Amino acid sequence: MVTTYRAHGLRIVIFSDDHEPAHAHVFGDGHAKINLIGPDGEPELIWAEDMKHNEVRRAMAVVIERQADFLARWRARHG
Repeated sequence: MVTTYRAHGLRIVIFSDDHEPAHAHVFGDGHAKINLIGPDGEPELIWAEDMKHNEVRRAMAVVIERQADFLARWRARHG
């Protein structure tokens, strides 16, 4: 597991052996999966477990802010 980014007590990871669609895993007190491109073009929360609501909001804010960077990293790893 390679950490892609750290912010606000969160660790964002894009696994090199993961599957489509492009997404990131966010680890804090719990774990969330966020699609990098949802139906409206914005990141979309898929699920979160053991994360408080404010931690999920922070995770979404980070992924929204850095969406272009995370997509570039996804494409570099997955083509």
